[in-house]
Amino acid sequence: MRLTVTPCNTWPVEIKLHQVSNILEISFDDGSVFKLPSEYLRVYTPSAEAVGHAPGQEILQTGKEEVTIKELKPIGNYAITPVFSDGHDSGIYTWDLLYKLGAEYPLLWSAYLKNLEAAGHKRKESLKN
Repeated sequence: MRLTVTPCNTWPVEIKLHQVSNILEISFDDGSVFKLPSEYLRVYTPSAEAVGHAPGQEILQTGKEEVTIKELKPIGNYAITPVFSDGHDSGIYTWDLLYKLGAEYPLLWSAYLKNLEAAGHKRKESLKN
């Protein structure tokens, strides 16, 4: 799903990948701490696979309930690329995007679930929950 991201003017001070719970915990220098589930990050990948090359080409990501993050790759001083267990590794998550995903988690997760329902997809509950 395509998101509009604006600069947040804050930097991460700590990034932890909790592999048992499949949570990426990211702390920013403004004191914000976000715990982002792997599935959430996967379905909001900024890669062309999901958002296409232009507005209107977005592809709803489904069946990602059991996806995990196997590795985090740094991208310069501005982003990370998670390597997901389903083989996806082309999304570049900037600090601004991660901040937005954290700050707007309840709204964005709800929107994703509504989009799944509208498309006729039934999300299976994760065995990890």
